[in-house]
Amino acid sequence: MTQIVLKFGGYQEPASIHNQAAGRFGELLNKTVGDRVSFELIGSILKIGRGSGDLVPMVESGELSFCYMSTVRFSKAAPELQVLELPFVVKDRATVFRALDGELGEGARRKIDAATKCKVLGFWDNGFRHLTCRVRPLRSPEDCRGIRIRTQMSDLHGEVFRAIGFEPMKIDIKEFAEQIGGERIQAHDNPLTNIYNFGVHIHHRYITLSSHFWGASTLVCNAAKYRSWPQDVQAAVDAAAKEATAYQRQLAAVEDAEIMKNFDPAKNELIELTESERNAFRKAVQPVLDKYRKQLDPKLFAYLGA
Repeated sequence: MTQIVLKFGGYQEPASIHNQAAGRFGELLNKTVGDRVSFELIGSILKIGRGSGDLVPMVESGELSFCYMSTVRFSKAAPELQVLELPFVVKDRATVFRALDGELGEGARRKIDAATKCKVLGFWDNGFRHLTCRVRPLRSPEDCRGIRIRTQMSDLHGEVFRAIGFEPMKIDIKEFAEQIGGERIQAHDNPLTNIYNFGVHIHHRYITLSSHFWGASTLVCNAAKYRSWPQDVQAAVDAAAKEATAYQRQLAAVEDAEIMKNFDPAKNELIELTESERNAFRKAVQPVLDKYRKQLDPKLFAYLGA
C-alpha cells in the first residue's frame, strides 16, 4: 500500500488559531484513515524563506496539498469576494458565515474551483481588522494623513486606506514580519491575534480598535490530488475540513477577548473609538463603498445585511 503524503502549509505562528485548526485537521485525518496517510503541517513557510503569496502556487503545483489563505488572493477568480474587502460592510460573524456557508460562498467556491487548480474546502474566520501605528494615536482620518500603512495584497484595500488619508503599501506578510521593527512601516492593520502573535504591538504602541474590515480565509487543496485519492479518503478530507472549519471559527469567536488581556497598558494604548469618531472613518470611505455598490451585484450586500 502506497502511503498518501499530505502537506499543509501556513504562514503564521504555532499559537495562531489558523495553525491550531490546521493541526486539528491533521489529527482528524490520522484518526479516520490512520497510516494510509502521512500528514505534515508546515505552520509558517516564512521560516523556510517563502512568502505567504507562495502558498496558493505551492498548492497548485502540488508542492503542498493544502493551505489557508485570505480570500483577497482569490477575488480575481471570484469577484463576489470583493464584498468582503469593503469597509464596515460585515457587522457580525453569524451573518457573514450564513452567507459563506450559503449562496455567497457556493458561488465563490464554484468560480475558484473552475479558475484555479485548487478545490475550496471551507471558509475560515480571518477576523475583524484593527489599525496599529508607531507614530501617533489614530482617532480620526486627520490623524492618518501622510502615514505609510502596510496593506494586504489588495488594490481595493489600497483604495480604502487612500480615502482615509494613508499612503498604502502592499507588502507580503514575510516582508512585513521582517520590517515591522523599522521605520518604513508606520502603520498596518490586522486582527488582534496577528497583531499579538506577529509581535506588532512591540513596535507599534497605538492600537485603534476600528473593526474597519472583516476577513475570511479560504481553506483549499490541490484539486488534482483530491481527485486522485480514494473516495473514502476524499470523504475523510471533507469531513475533517468541515470539523476543522467549525473549530477554527469557534476559536476566533473568543480570541479577541483573550488577546486583549495580553497587552500591557504601560506599553500599548488601546483606542476605542466613540460612535462619532467611527462615523468620521465611515464618511471618509463612503465614496469607495458607493463605487463598489454600483459595480457589484446588490444581492451580495443583501447577504451581509448591508
